[in-house]
Amino acid sequence: MYLYDQYDQAMVDARVAEFRDQCQRRIDGKLSEDQFKPLRLMNGLYLQLHAYMLRVAIPYGTLNGRQMRALGDIADTFDRKYGHFTTRQNIQYNWIKLEEAPDILEALAKVEMHAIQTSGNCIRNISSDHFAGAAADEVADPRPYAELLRQWSSFHPEFSYLPRKFKFAVIASETDRAAMRLHDIGINIVRGDAGELGAAFYVGGGMGRTPMIAPLIRDFVPLDQLITYTEACLRVYNRYGRRDNKYKARIKILVHELGAQEYTRQVEEEFAHLLTQGIEPPRAELERIKSYFVDPAFDANAPDVIDRTDPDFAVWVDRNTHPHKQHNYVSAVISLKPVGGIPGDATADQMRLMAELGEAYSFDELRVIHTQNIVLPHVRKADLFTLWQKLVEAGLGTPNLDQIGDIIACPGLDYCSLANARSIPVAQKISERFAASGKGEALGELKLKISGCINACGHHHAGHIGILGVDKKGVENYQLLLGGSEAEDTSLGKITGPGFSEDGIVDAVETAADVYLRERQNGERFLDTYRRIGMEPFKEALYG
Repeated sequence: MYLYDQYDQAMVDARVAEFRDQCQRRIDGKLSEDQFKPLRLMNGLYLQLHAYMLRVAIPYGTLNGRQMRALGDIADTFDRKYGHFTTRQNIQYNWIKLEEAPDILEALAKVEMHAIQTSGNCIRNISSDHFAGAAADEVADPRPYAELLRQWSSFHPEFSYLPRKFKFAVIASETDRAAMRLHDIGINIVRGDAGELGAAFYVGGGMGRTPMIAPLIRDFVPLDQLITYTEACLRVYNRYGRRDNKYKARIKILVHELGAQEYTRQVEEEFAHLLTQGIEPPRAELERIKSYFVDPAFDANAPDVIDRTDPDFAVWVDRNTHPHKQHNYVSAVISLKPVGGIPGDATADQMRLMAELGEAYSFDELRVIHTQNIVLPHVRKADLFTLWQKLVEAGLGTPNLDQIGDIIACPGLDYCSLANARSIPVAQKISERFAASGKGEALGELKLKISGCINACGHHHAGHIGILGVDKKGVENYQLLLGGSEAEDTSLGKITGPGFSEDGIVDAVETAADVYLRERQNGERFLDTYRRIGMEPFKEALYG
């Protein structure tokens, strides 16, 4: 993983000192809230319903044990002994005191972390495949390219005040595990006809009130022109993106209104101009970054067999591990979705335990998944049983990856000042309902996602089953969507019809699941069955 050099550390330390002064001036009344707001947002500090919330950047989701342990200590010292892992591979703390915010940033800086550009109209935390560097199907580790983009975008003077927030995802396999086409820019590292590496660019995706799937605008950009082409994409957006209406300010609206063909023409024109300017970092810089992402010292002689005698362990292995490029290793997923729990939450003690497990069993490396779980990317098969026992003891061993209990949910109206409805209680009730009925076992892969407002922080558009909470004449109302996908077969869910009450939406999810169980053929997933039979059988069951 990438380590700070003296320039990185000096930059982060300077920002901490600057923000400490800004906070003190706000506390002293020398800055109004309107004056302070853009300053705090550029440091990841939001004012929510009940307290300040701090969002900490975890670039491409990669952490070491020291950093995860520090996150647990921050939860203990400055919050209510827990943190919330997000769909952006970040962590949020929901109960922050303004006077203590600079102390948190200082604690983060000591372990090479920060909260810079986790909010505001700038380039946000760059996400990536959580199995990067471990997956057998990738053409290259995408994280060096994500890191190159991170360094290029941090404090970029031209893109610090974009028309709206901006999100990147970088992957390097045909299997999309990062919702790449639902980002402002999605980059897939691919091989050209001669076997050389390059980048395919997808621009103009996103969720929110106007969900769109990013079109492919260029199928191959040489990697020694990656930053130049990215800058061309941003320049066209920064030049023409709407600043008069925040609801039409995202790049997806610009690409849609110009048309992908015209947007691409302007990008290519800007790209040709930038190539004459020589803005691309030297190849040596990319090679320097790559040196931080070399493979760990795998044990080639470790056993290649998993003892599946314990049936509960065997279920966890089947659901919560992923094939590794090294035959005698796997990537192990730690579920932050216990039955009836709050999706994505981890206690301070659990974070410290995960730090220890990462150090002991995964070469001191952990990853945050955009589905709000944690990955140990490099685990010997011989260590899996011991690892599983420790996870179960800590309440982290739920075998539900990509099952209906593996719910994505935003904080909703319990915390967020933008929300119209609660997400957390709905997620808890659905989790408990399907665990009690036993239907979760029969359903197989079924991705459920819940948002408490149209901003779609819970990715409801991309759920096989999605739930959107809205305000209907002062009452929380929940719309049901079916047929979404964030994978390589990206699709947007469609609303079934009139919404439901909080208890009614739990019944509605079960009804939709029952239709699937009745109609599926030949081991189809829920999504496959929906695509084959369409919406009508579900609507008939839901509304009569």
